[in-house]
Amino acid sequence: MLLSFPLAASFAQTGQPYIHDPSTIAYCGDKYYTFGTGGGGLISADGWTWHSGAVRPGGGAAPDVMKIGDRYLVIYGATGGGLGGGHNGRILTMWNKTLDPSSPDFKFSEPIEVAASDGIEDNDAIDPGLLLDPTTGRLWVCYGTYFGNIRLIELNPNTGERVQGNEPIDIAIDCEATDLIYRDGWYYLLGTHGTCCDGVNSTYNIIVGRSRNVTGPYIDNIGRPMLQGGGRMVLAAGDRLIGPGHFGRTIIDEGVEVMSCHYEADLDQSGRSVLGLRPLLWKNGWPIAGARFKGGTFEIESERRGYALELAVDFVRMKQEREHFWNIDATKPVTSIPLQTLDEVTALWPEGDIALRIGDYMMRPHQRWTITPVPNAGGTLTGPYYKILIEGTSRALAATAGLELTTVESFTGNDEQLWRIEQLTDGTYRIMPKRIPGQKGLNTQYVLYSIADSTPTLAKYDFNTDNSKWNLRAH
Repeated sequence: MLLSFPLAASFAQTGQPYIHDPSTIAYCGDKYYTFGTGGGGLISADGWTWHSGAVRPGGGAAPDVMKIGDRYLVIYGATGGGLGGGHNGRILTMWNKTLDPSSPDFKFSEPIEVAASDGIEDNDAIDPGLLLDPTTGRLWVCYGTYFGNIRLIELNPNTGERVQGNEPIDIAIDCEATDLIYRDGWYYLLGTHGTCCDGVNSTYNIIVGRSRNVTGPYIDNIGRPMLQGGGRMVLAAGDRLIGPGHFGRTIIDEGVEVMSCHYEADLDQSGRSVLGLRPLLWKNGWPIAGARFKGGTFEIESERRGYALELAVDFVRMKQEREHFWNIDATKPVTSIPLQTLDEVTALWPEGDIALRIGDYMMRPHQRWTITPVPNAGGTLTGPYYKILIEGTSRALAATAGLELTTVESFTGNDEQLWRIEQLTDGTYRIMPKRIPGQKGLNTQYVLYSIADSTPTLAKYDFNTDNSKWNLRAH
C-alpha cells in the first residue's frame, strides 16, 4: 500500500510562523518572504524555520507579491472585507527592488489604486491575487469576498497600474481570498470557502475551478460554474490544523511544487493562525494538497522497476516447515510465521561501510528503512531533513564524494547523511542528500537514482524519467 501522510504539528514550520492571509512565497537574495494582513510578514533563511521581520507599508489586508523582471510587485487591500470601513475597499500596488528591509535598495514606491468598491455595489475590493500569464505576458488580478462577486481586472506589468479602459469581469461567487495559476493550457481559480476569522471554529477550506480562458468561465470537476458556487476541494481541515485558506503556489523544480496557505487555528500552537506549506500534487489535471511526509519504516521502492533499495549482503533463507501445495493437511492448525529478525542476519553482515543494490522486496531486515526527521538540522520549503537508517540499527544511508551511495555503521549527523524527501506532483518521491562530500554548498541537483534495475547511485534529477522517482511503502 502506498501511504499518504497527514501533517502533524511537529512536522509543521518551525520558529514562529504566525501569520494570517499570507502572500505567495517570494524568494529574494538568499531568503524566503511572505506578507500578511496588517503590514508585516515572515522571513526564512531555509524555507523551514520562519520568523517575523518582513516589512510592508500600507497596512490593510491579504497582500500578494510577485517578482517581475528585477523588481517585486506588492498588491494589497486597504479596508474592505468588513474591516473598519465596511465594504468600502481599495486595491493598491507598489514596487520595491528588494524585499530585504536591511538592504540600502529597500524602498517601496508610492501605492497606486487599481480597484475600489463603494460598499453598495456587488463586490468588495479586498484579497487580491496576482497572475502573470506565461503565455501572453499579461498581468491579471482577481479579488473579492462573499460580499458580492469575485472579479478579474488587468494591470500593466511594467507600471502596476490598471490597464486603461479595462472593465472588471465577474468570475466566481461564494468564496474569497482567491488566486490564479496557469498549468498545461488551463487557468485555475483557487478560492477560499467557508467562514473566516473565528479561530478554532473557522470553517475555511480551499476550492478550485478551471477554464481554458483566463476570463472564465471557471468550472469544477462535475461541471458546476464557480459563478454558481462550484468548486472542487483542494485542502480542508485535518490533523489538528483548522481552516486552511489563502492559497499560493511555488514551483521549486520540474515536478516539485509547494502550496502555501494559513491555518486559521493550529491546535498545538494555542489555536494561533499559522503558515502552512504542503506538497502540491496534480491528479487528472486538478491540483490537490499532498500531505507532509512524517517518516516511519518503509520499503524504498524504485519507480523504475518496483525493486527495493537494500544492503548488498548475502540473502539469508527463512526457516519454514514446508507443506507441498498439492498435499496440504487442512486439519493441522494454521500458524503465523514471524518476519526474519536482525539477530538472525547481522552476524553475516560485514563491518564498516556496506554498499547498496536494488532487488526483489522480501520484507527482510536489509530492506527495511526507518526514516526520521532530525531536530535542529534545518530543512527546506518541502520539509525537514531526515536520517535514513536500517530498521532497528544505527546504520545510516550516506552519499559519497564519488556521487555514489553507501551505508555507514553509525549515524553522526553529517550533512551527507541528511536527506531531503520531497513528494513530486505525480505522488512519487525524490530523495536527495543535503550535501555531496567535497562539493560546495547545498546539493540541489543529485538524487537517489536507479541507474539500472539493480544499481542505485546518485545522478542529476530528471522528472521525466522514473529512474529519479521512488515510492515509500509500509508493509
